[in-house]
Amino acid sequence: MRKIIHCDADCFFAAIEMRDDPSLRNRPMAVGGSPQSRGVISTCNYEARRYGVRSAMASAHAQRLCPDLLIVPHRMDAYREASQALRQIFFQYTERVEPLSLDEAFLDVSDSEHCEGSATRIAQEVRSKVKAELGISVSAGVAGNKFLAKIASDWRKPDGLFVIPPDQAGEFVRQLPVRLLPGVGKATAARLSQLGVTLCSDLQKFSVFELSEHFGAFGERLYKLCRGQDDRPVTMGRRRKSLSVEHTYPSDLPDLASCLNQLPALLQDMHRRLRRLPDDYLVVKAFVKLKFDDFTLTTLERTGSDLDRETYQALCAQAYARYRRPVRLLGVGVRFVDLREDQAFHQLDLFAQTRVERLAEPVAAGP
Repeated sequence: MRKIIHCDADCFFAAIEMRDDPSLRNRPMAVGGSPQSRGVISTCNYEARRYGVRSAMASAHAQRLCPDLLIVPHRMDAYREASQALRQIFFQYTERVEPLSLDEAFLDVSDSEHCEGSATRIAQEVRSKVKAELGISVSAGVAGNKFLAKIASDWRKPDGLFVIPPDQAGEFVRQLPVRLLPGVGKATAARLSQLGVTLCSDLQKFSVFELSEHFGAFGERLYKLCRGQDDRPVTMGRRRKSLSVEHTYPSDLPDLASCLNQLPALLQDMHRRLRRLPDDYLVVKAFVKLKFDDFTLTTLERTGSDLDRETYQALCAQAYARYRRPVRLLGVGVRFVDLREDQAFHQLDLFAQTRVERLAEPVAAGP
């Protein structure tokens, strides 16, 4: 039995805009193109959704539905930065991450040792970390397969967590409207309605042969989905470009010495995770990240494959010197070149240790 988590950031683009400009909160707003130039809404907050505004809607139509709607332009760099930070949090719990979009991903935590192997507790921690470190909310669903996990993540949006235990999955699916099954659009839903089917329990009365007669190849898929069956694995279609370990502290670190004292534990965790990676990743940079008490964020990196404590101490000291304020979040990490990609050309130091398994040596604690 797999343990799958589906994480989906709530109104992602709009959430980033409201985070960065608090004056946008508590009013109908959306991210999209101008109504005067045939623009389209990318996403909107929940205040706007109460008026019927939705993604992919023409901006002009959205403003007719909600005359007070404020539409702000896209800031893709900010969304990509938040997306990368979001995925780094996911990778702290499992290497099996399947991104679906900038703000959405499946996590297979079947073999994760975090939270004593509890997928529910991992989902809770992920949501808490995202809120603390990114300032946005994520809804999550936990189940035994991808289909049910994705259904579950929508069940208590926004900012919700819903778990479908294995022994309750059958009853949950029987009461599920067939219109929520992936692949069932308006046309298929209408055809199912003509057959007297509105719930999965209705659909379960049909054999796989009958459904294949009515819906062709999709009939077999319907037969499995209405029984909660989905054997698709979480696939890591895109290779990762970095790995980092970050921690938000309950009390701000008051000075540089306090930050340096936290480095050994972070580096030990980072090296432990590096040892799990295959040997076709080449480390090309080391970096540190500091978020100060005023939420100012700075990242400093150094080209090279040295991952020793002295390298990170120097980076941390230089990054801290930029603002010299108490630190609420401290992170360490590395950036990779993927040796499996044909285009991943990189000039190597003839004498450098370059492969991940040679770099991933334990870091001694202490100053």
